[in-house]
Amino acid sequence: MQLHITTSDGVPIYLQIVNQIKYLVASGRLKAGDEVPPIRVLAEQLVVNPNTVARAYRELELAGVVEKRRTAGTFISAGGSLLAHPEQVRILTERIDALLTDARQMNFSTGEIVDLLHDRASALNPSDTKKETR
Repeated sequence: MQLHITTSDGVPIYLQIVNQIKYLVASGRLKAGDEVPPIRVLAEQLVVNPNTVARAYRELELAGVVEKRRTAGTFISAGGSLLAHPEQVRILTERIDALLTDARQMNFSTGEIVDLLHDRASALNPSDTKKETR
C-alpha cells in the first residue's frame, strides 16, 4: 500500500491518509480482509507522527472502513466495501469537475466535451459496440 502525503495543499495529513485509504478500497485495490500497515510502520513510511496515523485509523474505524483485531492488526472491514460506490461517485465527480473547469477555460462547449468523451471512450474500448444516445 503506497500513500503519498503533501504539506502544501492545506489538507490535514490524517485526512489525506483517510481519503487515500478510502480511495484504495473504492477502487478495489484494498479488499475486505486486507491488512493495513501497523501505525508505527505507516508513520515511518510517511515520516509523520504515529499519532497522526492513529487518528486516521480511528476515523476509518468510525466510518466502518477498517476494523481492529486484538493482537492481529487493522484490516479492511467487510463493511468497507459498502462505501465503494459512494466513494467512487465522489472521486469521479471531483475529476469531472476539474475536467469541466479546464474545458470551460479553453472555451469548449458542453456538447464538445461530451463528443470528446464519447470519442475517447470508443478509442479506449473499441470492442464496445453499444452507442449511447445523448
